[in-house]
Amino acid sequence: MRDSSTDAGLDRIDLKILRLLQADGRMGNAEIAKRVSTSAATCHRRTQRLFAEGYVKAVRAQVAPDKVGLGALVIVGVVLDRSTPESFTAFEAAARAMPTVLDCHLVAGDFDYFLKIRVRDMADFNRLHSSTLIALPGVRQTRTFFVMKEVVDNAPLAL
Repeated sequence: MRDSSTDAGLDRIDLKILRLLQADGRMGNAEIAKRVSTSAATCHRRTQRLFAEGYVKAVRAQVAPDKVGLGALVIVGVVLDRSTPESFTAFEAAARAMPTVLDCHLVAGDFDYFLKIRVRDMADFNRLHSSTLIALPGVRQTRTFFVMKEVVDNAPLAL
């Protein structure tokens, strides 16, 4: 049985580099090279290829939400009034424009979309819901889930 990673053009060293970058995006090239047992030049070339070919989409800091006053995590299920390409496009554009929306996923099932939203508290979400969410293009219904505990959040991919 073939490993799907080799089908994607990645070998064991590439996978190690990706795992290390997921764990610590600030890790320097010399440290990565040491950990994957390659020269710094080889490691740099491989890392640049991983970025250039889109295996690494971005490197960014993960900010602690509670430290910046955004301690409430809310998941919102959205049902649109129509299932047309135009209604999906309009809703998606509006969701992208909302800075409080962390994730927006088109899903199959009882909802059309799930939104992951960060706000200060329940009152902050109530204001957002009444002024913005229910006015998004094509929204017929929303169902809100307040997250009580984040068990796994933004986990690295299992490579």
